Amino acid sequence: MTNYRNNPVLENPAMLSVIEAALREDIGVGDITSNSIIPEDLHGEGTFLAKANGVLSGLDVAAAVFQILDERIEIEASIEDGMPVVTGTKIARLHGPYRSILTGERLALNFMQRMSGIASMAAAFVKLTEGLDVRIMDTRKTAPGLRAFDKLAVTHGRGVNHRYGLDDMVLIKDNHIAVAGGLTEAVNRAAEQVPAGSQIKIEVETDTLEQVHEALSCERVDVIMLDNFELTAMREA
Repeated sequence: MTNYRNNPVLENPAMLSVIEAALREDIGVGDITSNSIIPEDLHGEGTFLAKANGVLSGLDVAAAVFQILDERIEIEASIEDGMPVVTGTKIARLHGPYRSILTGERLALNFMQRMSGIASMAAAFVKLTEGLDVRIMDTRKTAPGLRAFDKLAVTHGRGVNHRYGLDDMVLIKDNHIAVAGGLTEAVNRAAEQVPAGSQIKIEVETDTLEQVHEALSCERVDVIMLDNFELTAMREA
């Protein structure tokens, strides 16, 4: 069993701000349904059950929703994020005021369902590449505001995070190349701004084998992306 007295999500400013905003968005001035039907002092239990097979993700986030909403709610988890589940798996038990449990359940489930879907998809691709010298990586194509959640979910599916944002890697894409006047020129300009030996990597997106050869001839390219290459072209590259 895992309790959530020290939930790491509550120490993550990016996640915390999103959860707080989501609670404000959902509750508004108050949950008029629960508040009008459920006595304020009525306490009880609720259980999260898996409705499909997959990989669990977002349980820590769901727990944070309830902890922020009402500190009287206690959460005991039977399993942890990153673990496989099957239909009917008991994920966690909640105990506390029914009003607060019912107010927070939809938002908690929204986070957990989305993240578990991402983790399960990542895990499926990881499984397909077992035995190969391959890592499944994500991108920045995340839902605005939810990047921290989406990328965490990828790791729960045993995927690997690529760059988190625009400030932790140089990634020269086709539009950069077009504006700079060529791949080599774009790389040279980036290299002037990124000191040799820096932890910041320079990655180049290539669309053709000719661009791959050009990227290989550059001194400061750390990673070459093969963008939408067919398998035969990837093997040749």
